[in-house]
Amino acid sequence: MSRDTAIGPARQASDIEVRRGRQWVSLERRPDFLRIGSSGLKRVTPAFILQAAPRDIKRGSVDDHASPIHVGFTCSRKVGNAVARNRAKRRLRALTDRLIGEANSAFDYVLIGRTDTLTHDFAAMEKDLRAAFKKIAQPRNREPRA
Repeated sequence: MSRDTAIGPARQASDIEVRRGRQWVSLERRPDFLRIGSSGLKRVTPAFILQAAPRDIKRGSVDDHASPIHVGFTCSRKVGNAVARNRAKRRLRALTDRLIGEANSAFDYVLIGRTDTLTHDFAAMEKDLRAAFKKIAQPRNREPRA
């Protein structure tokens, strides 16, 4: 398969990373990361930042809520050199593999690694991600302030 056919949200079910048994698809395009970052939904934890945005669902399209969740991973240079950043992203991918079933399929997500991603206890990171998924899924209270 050429790279051109695998880019963008119009992926086919066969393009999903089935060989790894994943239930999610990795985001690759910068506009997707920007859309999710600009949505304003985020949870900050000591080891990572979780950003979310409602999914772009086109009516009548094949890409509905039953399709895999889209997840992106990123780390800035503050995390460390390339080796450290890649290790941090691998830890975030492993975390996502374990807990993606608890995520709300109505959202796309971006996990941003922080300096503590490399050293933070993995069980604590699981607990934080579980809580972040639950908090993001709750509807916001839009009542005006007094």
